[in-house]
Amino acid sequence: MRKSWIPVFLLWVVYTVLGIWLVQSTSVMPAQFSHEAEVIDEAYELLELLAIPVMALVLAIMTWGAIAWRSSGAEREDGPPQRSNKVVVSVWLAASSALAIGILINPGFVGLSDLRGEPSQDYVIELQAQQFSWQVTYENEAVSVEELVVPMDKRVRYDVTSVDVLHSFWVPAFRTKIDAVPGRVTQVRVTATHEGTMEDDINLRIQCAELCGAGHANMMIPVRVVSDAEWHDYVDSLKADG
Repeated sequence: MRKSWIPVFLLWVVYTVLGIWLVQSTSVMPAQFSHEAEVIDEAYELLELLAIPVMALVLAIMTWGAIAWRSSGAEREDGPPQRSNKVVVSVWLAASSALAIGILINPGFVGLSDLRGEPSQDYVIELQAQQFSWQVTYENEAVSVEELVVPMDKRVRYDVTSVDVLHSFWVPAFRTKIDAVPGRVTQVRVTATHEGTMEDDINLRIQCAELCGAGHANMMIPVRVVSDAEWHDYVDSLKADG
């Protein structure tokens, strides 16, 4: 019985190395256009790396079990009962508890603290959701329903609300999401770090992330990240045109 753990261990090493290589050489996440996206992606990759050895052990046991104890067609009786090993159980419990506590601290508390940051901002932009459109209101009362334009390297607080049903403000390239609740104002702060438009990356868009009716999938508007000076020019021209 103990000899069977040798191939399991070797398979575990192979699966672990392969999993780590896949995580570090490939990415399923869209491009990062905000500080918050960097924080969330780092947390995601850390959780992947922590999960790989556990998943690799499960796969190793399943693989060796399928190879070593596959049925030959003959009827087999149940083997003698196996008693658990107290040392193995204790080590597994201690390791699992330490891993859970570690994840709770980082990226849990540490990541949330980094995402929330200080309760301050450079600008405030109001977002009002309704079936099936978004209305953007800037600090000078300029209004747009065509696009959201934000300044790069500036911390923006988004005040989000809804006039009808529950919606959700989500920009995939920013990785941030907050519910738009009728009768309430919810807030999220984001610092855009790269200039770009929806033409550059499809994920630069406001997308409703809460099923809100027949037009839910089409409830989106483009997001454009520009320099601070260009943002002020845009907001001023929007006010003048209005």
